[in-house]
Amino acid sequence: QLQPVESGGGLVQPGGSLRLSCAASGFTLDHYNIGWFRQAPGKEREGVSCISTTGETINYADSVKGRFTISRDNAKNTVYLQMNSLKPEDTAVYYCAAVRAPYCGSSWFYYGIEYWGKGTLVTVSS
Repeated sequence: QLQPVESGGGLVQPGGSLRLSCAASGFTLDHYNIGWFRQAPGKEREGVSCISTTGETINYADSVKGRFTISRDNAKNTVYLQMNSLKPEDTAVYYCAAVRAPYCGSSWFYYGIEYWGKGTLVTVSS
């Protein structure tokens, strides 16, 4: 089964940090541009960040710019999302995905996603 596997979610206080990890199952991550998207209760899915196969091109949603950092270690077949200065509005299920976009531009999320995982829950609350 071709599926990314997310981990690292949890409960954190506002202003805190978490690092999410995305490992590949059944495929090699370095063949794909990889994105993180999230879905909060009652809200539409939001593309959070995208990183190209080599890591040279990165895109962030305006809502997380300056607070989140995406990176990848192709040798470990893993992509990371470092989340700092977390806010209650960051509360959501976060998903990792192999994306269809040919490059990680501002509209990467609208190209659709190829494979995605089951998600990891991030809750920001005091």
